[in-house]
Amino acid sequence: MEKLSLEEVHSAVSDDVAISTWESPPAPAGSLRGAGSQQLLAQLLSGGASSVSVTARPSCPGGSSSGAWCLRLLPVVFFLLWYYYCYFLKSCGVISKSPVPRKSFCENLSPKKWETLDFNIARANSLFLKLEDFFWQQRPSSLPLPYGLKGSELFLLKILAVTASYKMPESISKLDCRTCVVVGNGYGVKNSSLGPVINKYDIVIRLNNAPVRGYENDVGNKSTLRFFYPESASPNPDAHNDPDTLMVLVPFKQNDLRWLKEILYNEKRVRKGFWKPPPQIWQGKSSHIRILDPYFLYQTASKVLKIPVQPKGKEKPVHPTTGILAIYVALSYCDVVHVAGFGYPQSKNQKHPIHYYGSDTMKSMKDSYHDLSHEAEALKRLEDAGLIQYLHPHS
Repeated sequence: MEKLSLEEVHSAVSDDVAISTWESPPAPAGSLRGAGSQQLLAQLLSGGASSVSVTARPSCPGGSSSGAWCLRLLPVVFFLLWYYYCYFLKSCGVISKSPVPRKSFCENLSPKKWETLDFNIARANSLFLKLEDFFWQQRPSSLPLPYGLKGSELFLLKILAVTASYKMPESISKLDCRTCVVVGNGYGVKNSSLGPVINKYDIVIRLNNAPVRGYENDVGNKSTLRFFYPESASPNPDAHNDPDTLMVLVPFKQNDLRWLKEILYNEKRVRKGFWKPPPQIWQGKSSHIRILDPYFLYQTASKVLKIPVQPKGKEKPVHPTTGILAIYVALSYCDVVHVAGFGYPQSKNQKHPIHYYGSDTMKSMKDSYHDLSHEAEALKRLEDAGLIQYLHPHS
């Protein structure tokens, strides 16, 4: 996978990413839009364009003080003349509003085959659990959640019977080349102005309850997939997602599936077994709910992070973050994977904010079940291998 510069990343995501530094008002009726540039320039120079006239510079009355005043005014006059000259050219189509597009990422990838990449990732077309999986399984899962389904089959059967939708939208699944961006929640994306760039990808993956409204300039407002678990669920998913965003549950424990089943069947909620109280009322649409196959978390842990999936004795379990899991899923499904908002501050100041929103600090990550430094090393390996590319400078 060819590495591209940040400038290429910002300009090649889509053919219609405009990088002009100013936008003109729409052309008035009867304008010369579509005329050739040479003809328009000839009209301008010969006085044939009625909307532009050139007049002689008025003489300055009075003495030397008046002359000095006129000299100071000349730059302003020339600037106004140049502005309206440029405006006329642009409104007539002489100055294009967007540059000639460079080759798309997918065209750059076309000579390469996914299998030739020297990395342990298999191409996947199915990301989510399906009801039929439980009727045709030859080998039942030998691991419990979060890396397998052992002991959770009944909960899943009840959930999948209600959701009844297990695929990606056809508009995405039929694409020959899929461009993806995984938007992390890190502080590094703040004031990045990456929003318009992020919105141009085929698939935009967001994490947990990270807000979009009010942060559109930095993180965009398009959401294709939203990875979450009960403790990170927003009571009203529509508040910060598109109407057709797929809500992808990442089940880390059996109670996560129990929570969703109770929501879907409107049963009495079980409040115990969560490190943080999940929403008791959740307004997600059943047709937009997907359950991520635990296979992907298993692969992220064992292949990318190389951490034990079955800790021995009293060894504290370590699980992948939702962020690096989402990157692995993107690598398994997409042809182009870019990331933004990943990484933690290098500062030793425990009060440094870690998200582009809210007030969480480095101190809040102290007792988590994640090995952040280990994940940073894994992301560096992915970047060095050319499998992912950051949309902004990062540490």
